[in-house]
Amino acid sequence: MESEDDSGLRCRSRALPKMPSLSDLNGSFVEESSPGEEQQSTEDNHITSNGKMEVEQMISKKLQLKRKAEYLKSDLMRQFDSQVNEFVDSLIEESASLEPAPVPAVFSPPLSDKERSKLGHLRPPHGQGKHFVSRRSLLDELFEVNHIRTIYHMFIALLVLFILSTLVVDFIDEGRLVLDFDLLVYAFGQFPLVVCTWICMFLSALLVPYTLFQLWVQSQSGSLSHPRLWSLLFGSAFLLYQALGLGFLPTYVVVSNSMPPASCFIIILEQVRLMMKTHSFIRENVPRVLSWAKEKTSQGPVVPQVSQYLYFLFAPTLIYRDKYPRNPVIRWGYVATKLLQVLGCLFYAYYVFVRLCIPQFRSISLQLFDLRAMVLCVFNSILPGVLVLFLAFFAFLHCWLNAFAEMLQFADRMFYKDWWNSTSFANYYRTWNVVVHDWLYYYVYWDFLWMSQKRFRAAAMFFVFTVSAVVHEYILAICFGFFYPVLFCLFMCFGMMFNFILHDQRKGPIWNIIMWTSLFLGQGVIICLYSQEWYAQRYCPLKEPSFLELLKPRSWSCHLQRDLVADSDRL
Repeated sequence: MESEDDSGLRCRSRALPKMPSLSDLNGSFVEESSPGEEQQSTEDNHITSNGKMEVEQMISKKLQLKRKAEYLKSDLMRQFDSQVNEFVDSLIEESASLEPAPVPAVFSPPLSDKERSKLGHLRPPHGQGKHFVSRRSLLDELFEVNHIRTIYHMFIALLVLFILSTLVVDFIDEGRLVLDFDLLVYAFGQFPLVVCTWICMFLSALLVPYTLFQLWVQSQSGSLSHPRLWSLLFGSAFLLYQALGLGFLPTYVVVSNSMPPASCFIIILEQVRLMMKTHSFIRENVPRVLSWAKEKTSQGPVVPQVSQYLYFLFAPTLIYRDKYPRNPVIRWGYVATKLLQVLGCLFYAYYVFVRLCIPQFRSISLQLFDLRAMVLCVFNSILPGVLVLFLAFFAFLHCWLNAFAEMLQFADRMFYKDWWNSTSFANYYRTWNVVVHDWLYYYVYWDFLWMSQKRFRAAAMFFVFTVSAVVHEYILAICFGFFYPVLFCLFMCFGMMFNFILHDQRKGPIWNIIMWTSLFLGQGVIICLYSQEWYAQRYCPLKEPSFLELLKPRSWSCHLQRDLVADSDRL
C-alpha cells in the first residue's frame, strides 16, 4: 500500500505540466497538417520560435542554478573550515587547562593537593599560568594556501624592484655597479665588541641567578637558621645583579663606545630579554620552594637542573617551565630557510631606508619644520614605516623565533596570533607579540592584581602600559643616542585611549579598517619624527650641552642654528 505522503507527491507531480523536449517539438512539426501552405508556414515559425525561447530559458536557468550551487558550495566550505578551526583551537585550550589529567605533569612538576592549595597564597590566582601545547606558527599554516603565498611573492617582487632601482640609479650616477652596502656596514659596526659583551651577559645570567637560587634553597631546607633573613639577603643580591650586572654595565658599554644603531639593538634587546627570563625563573620556582618549606611533604624541594635553566635561556619563550612540549626531529632545511629569510629581511630594510627614507630626511632636517612640512613628512613616511613594521614582524617574530624553536625542538610555536584581523587595539596588543604579552600578563598584570587583591584592574592595566612604554622608549633612547619620547607618548596617550575606545566589543570590517588606519599613521609619525631628530643630531651638534638641552629635541631648532651659521659665514 502507498502512504499518504507518496500519494500526495504523485498527485502533485501529475498536476505539474511536462516540459516539452526537442524531439517532441520536432515530432509535432511533422504531424501538424493544414490545408493551406501559408497557414502551415506561419504555425511552424510560431512553434519553432516558442521552442527556441523555452530551450534558451531552460539553459539559462540551469546555468544560474549551477553558479548558485558553486557559490553556496564555496561559502559552506569557508564557514565549515572556520568553524572547525575555532573548534580545534577551543578544544586545545580546554584540554590544556584540565588539571586532573596527566598532561600538566609533562610540562610542570607534580604537586600534591596541599601544595597546590598553599600555592594559591604564594602566587597570583591564575592557576598554573601559561600552558604550552604543540602547535605550528600561523604563517606556516597560511603559506600552504596558494592565495596567501602569492602575497609573500608580491613582497619578494617588491624587493627585486628595490634592488633594480638602486642598481640602475647607482650605475647612472657612478657609471658602475655600487655594491658596498655602506649602511649595513655602519649599522653593524664594532661587532666583535658586541659578541664579547653578549657572552659576558649570557654567562652572568646563567651563573649568578642559578647560584643565588641554589644557595637560597639550602637556606630554606633547614641547614641555616633565620631563613627569612637569608631570603632578604639573597633577594637583595638578585635585585642588585638585575640592576647592575644586567642593567647598568651593558648600557655603559653601549654608551661609552658609541655603538651604531643595529649593534646597540642587539645588546639592549638581549639585556631586556635576559632580565625578563631571569625574573621568570625566580618567579616560577620560589613559590613551590616556599610551599615545600612550609609543608615538607617530601625529602627536598623540586629544584630545576642547570640543563633545564640553560635550555630556558635559549628557548623562544619568557615563561619558565621545567619541561616544554618537544618535537621528535630537527628539520635543518626549515632552519636554513628561516635564517635566509631573516637575512633577506635585513637587505629589504636596507633598501627601504636607502630608497625611501635617507633621500627624504637628509634634506628636510635643514628646512623649517612647520605644520605643512610635518603633515607631508608623516604621510610620506607611512609606506616605509609600514614596510619596516612588516619586516620586523616577519623577521623576528616568525623567522628568527621559529628557527631557534626548530633547533631546540620547541613545539609550541604560537609566537603571535592573527593580529591583522583585529577589530580593536585591545586584541591587537594581545596578538601582535604573544611572547612578551604572556610575560606582561602573568608577571605584571596578574601580580599587580594579586597584591591589590583584584581591586584595581584599571590601575593594573595602566601599570602594564607604563612598563611597556618605558622599556620601549628606553631601548630607542639608548640605541639612537638621544631622548625623544615619541613612542612613549603614543603608547601612553593614543595607545591607552584606543585600548578603551576600540575595545573587544567592536566588531565588523569598519573597525578593522580603523585599526589599520591608526596603525599606519602611527608608523608614519614614528619614522618621520625619529628620522628628523637623527639627522638634526648630526647636522646641529652641541659642544657642551646642559641637561635640559639634552632633553630638548634638536630638530625643533636645527634650522635656526644652521641659519645663524650661514649668516655668520656671509659676514
